[in-house]
Amino acid sequence: MLDFLRVATRQPKKGVLEIYPKFIYCPSSDLMVRGGDFYAIWDAEKNLWSTDENTAVKLIDAELEKFYKEHKSDYSDFYVQVMYMWDTDSGSIDKWHKFVQKQCRDSFHPLDEALTFANDTVTKESYVSRRLPYSYEPAPTPAWDEIIGTLYSPEERMKLEWAIGAIVTGESKKIQKFIVMYGAPGAGKGTIINIIQLLFEGYWAAFDAQALGNPNSSFALESFRSNPLVGIQHDGNLSKIEDNTRLNSLVSHEVMTVNEKFKSSYPARFNTFLFMGTNKPVRITDAKSGIIRRLIDVSPSGNRIPAERYHKLMNDVKFELGGIAAHCKEVFEADPRRYDEYIPLTMMGASNSFYNYVLDNYDKFKQDDGISMKQAWELYKNYNAEANVTYGYSQMLFKEELKSYFKEFHERLTLENGTRVWNYYRGFLSKKFEMPESDRDLDISEVDFPMNCTESRFDKEFADCPAQYATQSGTPLKKWADVTTKLSDISTNLLHYVNIPEDRNVVFIDFDLKDPQGNKSFKLNAEAASKWPKTYAELSKGGEGIHLVYYYTGDASKLSALYSQDVEIKVFTGGSSMRRRLSRCNDIPIATISSGLPIKEEKKVVDWKGFTDEKHLRACIARNLLKKNVPYTKPSINLIYEDLEKAYKSGMVYDVTNMIPDIQAFALRSTHNSQYCLKKVSEMKFKSEEESVCVDAVGDKLVFFDVEVFPNLFVVVYKPRGEPCVRLINPTSDQIELLCKMRLVGFNNRDYDNHILYARMMKYSNEDIYKLSKSIIKEKRGKFGGAYNLSYTDIYDFSSTKQSLKKWEIALGIHHLELEFPWDEPVPEKDWDKVAEYCENDVVATEALFDYLEPTDFLAREILADLAGMSVNTKTNDLTAQIIFGADKKHTQLVYTHMDTGEQELPPGVEGSKEINSFPGYEFKDGKNMFRGVDLGRGGWVYGDPGIYLNVALLDIASMHPNSAVALMFFGKHTENFKQLLQARIYIKHKDYESAKKLFGGKLAKYLDDPKMAKKLSKALKIPINAVYGLTSARFENPFYDKRNVNNIVALRGALFMKTLFDEVTAKGFRIIHVKTDSIKIAEATPEIIQFCMDFAKKYGYTFEHEATYEKICLVNNAVYVAKAATPEWCQQTYGYLPEENEPSYLEENGYWTATGTQFQVPYVFKTLFSKQPVDFEDKCEVKSSKEGALYLDFNEELPEGEHNYRFVGKVGQFTPMKNGAGGAKLLAKREDKKTGETKYVNAPGATEYRWMESEMVRISNKKNLVDENFYISLVDDAKAAVSKYGDFEWFTS
Repeated sequence: MLDFLRVATRQPKKGVLEIYPKFIYCPSSDLMVRGGDFYAIWDAEKNLWSTDENTAVKLIDAELEKFYKEHKSDYSDFYVQVMYMWDTDSGSIDKWHKFVQKQCRDSFHPLDEALTFANDTVTKESYVSRRLPYSYEPAPTPAWDEIIGTLYSPEERMKLEWAIGAIVTGESKKIQKFIVMYGAPGAGKGTIINIIQLLFEGYWAAFDAQALGNPNSSFALESFRSNPLVGIQHDGNLSKIEDNTRLNSLVSHEVMTVNEKFKSSYPARFNTFLFMGTNKPVRITDAKSGIIRRLIDVSPSGNRIPAERYHKLMNDVKFELGGIAAHCKEVFEADPRRYDEYIPLTMMGASNSFYNYVLDNYDKFKQDDGISMKQAWELYKNYNAEANVTYGYSQMLFKEELKSYFKEFHERLTLENGTRVWNYYRGFLSKKFEMPESDRDLDISEVDFPMNCTESRFDKEFADCPAQYATQSGTPLKKWADVTTKLSDISTNLLHYVNIPEDRNVVFIDFDLKDPQGNKSFKLNAEAASKWPKTYAELSKGGEGIHLVYYYTGDASKLSALYSQDVEIKVFTGGSSMRRRLSRCNDIPIATISSGLPIKEEKKVVDWKGFTDEKHLRACIARNLLKKNVPYTKPSINLIYEDLEKAYKSGMVYDVTNMIPDIQAFALRSTHNSQYCLKKVSEMKFKSEEESVCVDAVGDKLVFFDVEVFPNLFVVVYKPRGEPCVRLINPTSDQIELLCKMRLVGFNNRDYDNHILYARMMKYSNEDIYKLSKSIIKEKRGKFGGAYNLSYTDIYDFSSTKQSLKKWEIALGIHHLELEFPWDEPVPEKDWDKVAEYCENDVVATEALFDYLEPTDFLAREILADLAGMSVNTKTNDLTAQIIFGADKKHTQLVYTHMDTGEQELPPGVEGSKEINSFPGYEFKDGKNMFRGVDLGRGGWVYGDPGIYLNVALLDIASMHPNSAVALMFFGKHTENFKQLLQARIYIKHKDYESAKKLFGGKLAKYLDDPKMAKKLSKALKIPINAVYGLTSARFENPFYDKRNVNNIVALRGALFMKTLFDEVTAKGFRIIHVKTDSIKIAEATPEIIQFCMDFAKKYGYTFEHEATYEKICLVNNAVYVAKAATPEWCQQTYGYLPEENEPSYLEENGYWTATGTQFQVPYVFKTLFSKQPVDFEDKCEVKSSKEGALYLDFNEELPEGEHNYRFVGKVGQFTPMKNGAGGAKLLAKREDKKTGETKYVNAPGATEYRWMESEMVRISNKKNLVDENFYISLVDDAKAAVSKYGDFEWFTS
């Protein structure tokens, strides 16, 4: 048993016995802890240390299982629960983490400080966690010789092989050098690095050279946390290195402090030898730079290997790894100190302008063997000018740098000729500039694969092996125990079996590649086989496949059965035999290989007992995406397909459509079978036939809830109706599962909170939930199909007013808090209760909002759900589709109308519309709806003629878009259902309840006996009526979507009618001053022109309502106006009736003045200039929001210039402008530059030049008298100026 583990028992309650792991704090030889966390555990079965914490889980669980089986009979009177580590509900894994992270102290020995080959013997004290997949043995390396000999000169090859040899011997951890392969792209740097990765598989790690040279990169050493023997970067960049201290220390193997994310720092000495490929020179600042002593630069020869030959050599080199290691070891051991004094001349020449200056004057310095600083300085200035060196050395630095290239420097010196000189350099160090010799060329031969022999070398070498003929069905004739014949006794050109002894270590590589038509192809197989090391080969029994035969020096029983798609590895263990029939073969001896073949992974048992829920199904899919069951893409895709088929046929309700992008991306990554995989994905059933439905919740009481998500914190607050709030901080999956059995009500929870709860039930960690939250908010993806109906209902969805909870709180005067912690930053543990308090505030607000909407919008939702036969948690759009289409939600039922001719594209069995739908002259051109020279827009026509006008009539079409849809027969045979919705509201409006009861098969009758309930029914019916237009014009897939409807014909018909009416009214000498989609305003309107408009509308199936008449109106633009209603007396005298907004009751409640558009609607402005009502504090509270980035308050008033004190607010808030010195702050929005990623603070819209305080704080701190009225005075002045532009303001407001 592991020395830190004891298996213990306990009885948590009567009749129950728990078997659990007990962790012992003691000096352990089986467990290592580093950086305050798990580092490694000894796996006695594999005789290796493991740094995979899953191994610890497996070993501990194995001990629990062993104990249970040994004592099972002792506990027959108990219900036994084994508290396995894999079971997160058992709590064992949490105790384990507490043990290794908090109770244990760091105690470890670095692992894998030397290479371990496949044929090396190791013990626990060897501290080995991995082995190389090949054996170390001297052997020929023709492929390696050809590759490196072509791509690099002998001198450069020597550097690489010396470095590789240093790693093989283990001396690299003492050598203070690193390799930089510098050259043009495609010159062969990556080729050698790829081979180095093969040589040191499991012992190398990728690193970021640029991060090492950046002093601000705190986690630059994190990539070396496993202390790899080799560090590799294919395309690094040290051309702008700021500080080489860390790089020098790493290369020198000094003790360094390592910072890992989410772990304590710890000291470590790294054994890593670095290899970096680059197209840019390493920055060498001067001749004394520490990098010069450590850097070995390697430059490619520029020679190329033809593509076909290259691919064969790269395949062959996999089988030479043991030989390459042995060869390079010999190179290193021949001269371990070969590069002690090495100077990287090529790199210095590429990056050091001063070095190039000395090189440029090499002959002069060498010939004279001395020079004064004055002469050298003049030469340097001339060189800089000619070489265009922008930033050279100062004279003082020049003096010091030049000393590095001479043996002596004298402040004063008398030369041999008696001349006295100052600042003189002597003894030029010409050895620094000794250049390497030129490269050599190599010839490259062509590939050949002959198969023209009929006498088999295999038959001769295995003549004494047991063999027998096959039956007609292809099976062996006898049991092998009864076989007496040998291979030499039978005719091998007949189908037979040969039993090859296991100790011969023979492997067959079986090539069975197929052409695009699926037929076996000799050509493809020959091309593939020719890339392998030459050996004996023979055709398969069918004549199209090829078998290569090798002797294998390793353990053949550990080889994987699959090399790649359609290439198998066959080994002969446990008495297995080879089926063959000789036809043709080659005449090459059977070769020996030691590496290049894949090792099979440890077998994993997949126990499929049927999916219990969507959570289980998702886990299985995710496992296959990680290739946990099989290591290849195609089989993994097949397993996902099979799992979905099983789930679908089982009748389980599930929806995993949000996983489609991940599965498609996984399929595309298949090297050889991407088309097959994508086709298979297209056939997958990602959604059950039945959709998720609301299940009966526990109890009848509603429970309001909200969640808050941060990188390190997950808070849930829930509140049974009328009861106190309950806080859950970092709740468990079990707690959330219990919560989800309640009748949950939230705000926008269907699209957010439900999915967060669902993720926790699936045991997502806080970090995973934070990532999910970001994905939902920013990318609109990551939601779970089964999460939508976790709740009873969603207030945001059923509310007819779509605005945020914060805006509701402000509108209803509900106390609201602003959270001071940014969502994307961890929250200190001491402040977790503050977050919970904020969340609690939102839950209380959610309950208050539900109370406010229950008699109106929620009742409307209940009515709609009843009509549709669905739950109140169903989205409005789905309820609407159900009411209109029922079960028939196919696009083929929709009708499309060509608006120029009125011609309709009708489904079978549907009669065309009898309404006027033709508007000659209309055309859809360049994406625009053009009619009579005017672009009508896509959502309705808007027109404005700014000015001041008198006696203006406002006419409004009742339900314009819905009536357009009916006139167009847009829903085909289902148009009648939609028409009944409109008729029901008309009947209710006119109190004709009996007619309304007959609609929808009498379903409305129960709501029509009480006039108050009938009014609520009318409001409920308005919701789907309004929703329909949005769905017909939407670009996303839904039952109302018609891909032909690019010009949005529902809104277009109304716009065409409005333009036609506009021209008719204008022709009669009247002036339409404003058109707003479904309404018009006519100046100096007479009863006759109003009646004309109403009659004209009826011809097109519309009804105009005379909504109001204004005594005077100022129209600023097509969206902003202010108007004063005409008196009831004037209207009665002029029309003989009162428009709705001119009735005394309406005027008494709303006043004579009305405004549209923010400029005049600001309460302070409206009351001051128009209604003359008293202004109170609530009129000095402004709702501000930010669509992009969050709002912040900068309390910098008393800080030095340039300093800031930002406080997070959120997306929405209510603020009041404050006088200077009253504690106000600048109101800013935090924005991120999408190109550079840079974060900056900008003034929030409409907040410039003023200081602001949250209105709630103004109330609490009693600072209402310190409001900065200048903000509102400027708004008043702007509004007066806008009116004055068109007439006298005093007259207009009199």
